[in-house]
Amino acid sequence: MVHELRHQPAKGIYLAYELVSTLFFRLPFWAIVSIPKSLRSRRSKSWTWKREMWVRILRRGGLVTERCDQLSTFGDHLTVTKGADIKHVWVQPTPELITDEVKGWMTAARVDAASIPGYWMEKKGMDIGIGAPPKPGEKVVYSMHGGGYAYFSASPKDVTANILHGLLEHCDTVQRTFAIEYRLSKAHPDPPAHGFPAALLDALAGYVYLTNVVGFAPADIVMEGDSAGGGLALALTRYLVENAGMAGLPAPPGALLLLSPWVDLTRSDVRPGTSKYTNECTDYIGGPEHAGTEYARGALFGALGPEAALIRFVSPASVDERFPALSYKGFPRTFVVAGEAEILLTQIKVLAERMMGDMGEGEADGQVTYYESPDSMHDYLILLFHEPERTQTLKAIAKWLHE
Repeated sequence: MVHELRHQPAKGIYLAYELVSTLFFRLPFWAIVSIPKSLRSRRSKSWTWKREMWVRILRRGGLVTERCDQLSTFGDHLTVTKGADIKHVWVQPTPELITDEVKGWMTAARVDAASIPGYWMEKKGMDIGIGAPPKPGEKVVYSMHGGGYAYFSASPKDVTANILHGLLEHCDTVQRTFAIEYRLSKAHPDPPAHGFPAALLDALAGYVYLTNVVGFAPADIVMEGDSAGGGLALALTRYLVENAGMAGLPAPPGALLLLSPWVDLTRSDVRPGTSKYTNECTDYIGGPEHAGTEYARGALFGALGPEAALIRFVSPASVDERFPALSYKGFPRTFVVAGEAEILLTQIKVLAERMMGDMGEGEADGQVTYYESPDSMHDYLILLFHEPERTQTLKAIAKWLHE
């Protein structure tokens, strides 16, 4: 059962066992069996002994999180990370910009709009005031973090912030970023909370804050999301495109950056021959029946139940015959990143192909760029050890933003 050891003293005893057994037994064993290339998960030249070790370590860490819940948190939608270098703001909800369709889901899911925190980050050596008005033509990255809608934080101290640190380092056109602390979904055995559409409501509030409060032009906003955050960024963009013209609703962003997006929660990619099976041993987020993934799905679905997976904002890459056909006409230029060794590769390719079909590839307007990094794991831009692929990808993104 997921999170069965989240309470003390069971949590402490289990963590002590994991620490001792991993340091003195697992790590030495993994180190030895990873030496022969024939025994590694992947036998390509760039899949080194070091990378094989990291996959094993991260997979074990995922199992610990699955049993204990996340071990550290830097804040949530009710609190903020403390620190002299932390720049946060409380973002107000936007109930006047919610459609009747979404209100229906809110009622069924027992979800309300809420005030949530957001975090500003900037290039090293800069000190831009919180929410300072943009300079003419200034671009900003609006970020939604990954974590299956159930884990991690928008805090600059969280591991997912490695993406924003990397973008600030490599992208000359971006001086600062803004990340929204959307509400995390929870399910049994935790108290169920914040199922769909809570995260979409929070993402919308953050976008309206950037445009209507701070003053960024939508064309100067780069919507970015990784993993589940990629799915959320895509959902918010669809909401803005579909409801263009609504009084007070800002226009869609100028660019969309999707990093290993989780975009099929119907599990239609769980079939022989897909990356859910072929990359099961080369990624760290678990196989087709991974309990942690199933927990995250159930938490997001909440009171709406499994049918929520068929909502167009939730599973745009589904190949389930019950899923409605979607159009990407009117979407901004998009850069889609995937890792060749990641478990979500199949569904990410489906999404990219669908977007290219409507928006075109290599065209001046509405261009879709698909970037697949060889031998790379899921959401590898958060993994500082994942070089040279991490830096290569950040440079490719920087070049794309310059175009």
